[in-house]
Amino acid sequence: MARKLIYGMVCLCVSSWTHAGGIMLYEVGSDNTGLVNAGAAARAQGPSTIASNPAGMSYLEGTQISAGAQLLFGNVSFDQDSSTTSNGGNGDNGLGLTPGASFFISHQLDERWSVGFGSYGDFGLAESFGNSWTGRYYVQDASIVGLSLVPSVAYRFNDQWSLGVGLKAMYGILKSQTAINRAPFGLLDRSDGQYKYEDGTWGYGANLGAIYSPQVGTRIGLAYTSKVDLDFEDRLDVKGTGQLLNSLDGLNTKIGTSVPQTATLSLYQQLDPQWALLATVNWQDWSSFGEISLQVDTNAAGAQSTTVNANFKDTYQLALGAQYQATQKLLWNVGVAYDTSAVSDANRSLVMPVGATWRLGTGATYALDKSTLLNLGWDVVWMGDLPVDQTKSLSGQRTSGQFSNAWIQTLTGNLTWRF
Repeated sequence: MARKLIYGMVCLCVSSWTHAGGIMLYEVGSDNTGLVNAGAAARAQGPSTIASNPAGMSYLEGTQISAGAQLLFGNVSFDQDSSTTSNGGNGDNGLGLTPGASFFISHQLDERWSVGFGSYGDFGLAESFGNSWTGRYYVQDASIVGLSLVPSVAYRFNDQWSLGVGLKAMYGILKSQTAINRAPFGLLDRSDGQYKYEDGTWGYGANLGAIYSPQVGTRIGLAYTSKVDLDFEDRLDVKGTGQLLNSLDGLNTKIGTSVPQTATLSLYQQLDPQWALLATVNWQDWSSFGEISLQVDTNAAGAQSTTVNANFKDTYQLALGAQYQATQKLLWNVGVAYDTSAVSDANRSLVMPVGATWRLGTGATYALDKSTLLNLGWDVVWMGDLPVDQTKSLSGQRTSGQFSNAWIQTLTGNLTWRF
């Protein structure tokens, strides 16, 4: 019984992480927000190309600096149905305000070499449904915050070919808080127990990219980001009055997982002095992310290890966009995209309210003067209704319903200086 409870608690912690990590952010505080990733690996229109394709630095003259901020918010609210047997209400809107920021700098050394540095968060969300909602035994509060530091270099062979590479150091912070149902353990006090888990860790990887320009005004970009291994370790903070629950307090728990590798193919096509078309096909390797290693120190003899399958599958995105040079100073962006789901309907859980999404974005870049650009962008991510049906193995309590009309929006603003 103790061993099952230990792994059940840890699996909940893992699920909190997979929900947050399962939403890889294309929004990194740059003009990419208004294009919903269309043409991201081929545009090369500013130093934020370090995040999408470091080879794009070869197309940037002089020294360019970009600083951005964004605010992510939305609605992920649960509506339980009549078949729910667990007590509690629908809970709060799980998605609150999530701020983000970015910083990029590129410098052209000569006609062939360029260097740069990027700091940005490319994954992470926070969810908080409250302490008394019907799904509190799966999750109350959970968050993952990721920050990538990426020094980069690019080399331009000729007018057609450019290559780039960036070394990524990612710092991730995982937090999870979940209620424990003490009724199945025969305790007279039926109030909820609780456990918390929190840790921060570093992981390392690389960004690789190439851009091929067969003619002026046409660029084809291919970018790859390697997986980043994150190994979290913390002692469980368990609160409860039962002997079994108290015996779990302070257990050393290790969670090994990976941010998945990705591949992006993009096209930028200048049609005339005013119009350009953009397209992207993106792949993310979430199926390999689904194998998560766990290690728990359960007794003095040593640690117990296992692997949890989060039942994730690979995701794909198709994004189309356009740019319109309305005036010499004003450039409009617009984009639409479709992303497949990282989980099937059968595997969706209360801590993983994700599904297939439609994205719509728009934005504008305005030249304040010859060396300063201001960009504002907006996008909406529509997930619709996400049904969930789960039953706890110990208590038999069933939680059934759906996250209704789920959506996320992002507002982004950034400034770029050219020297």
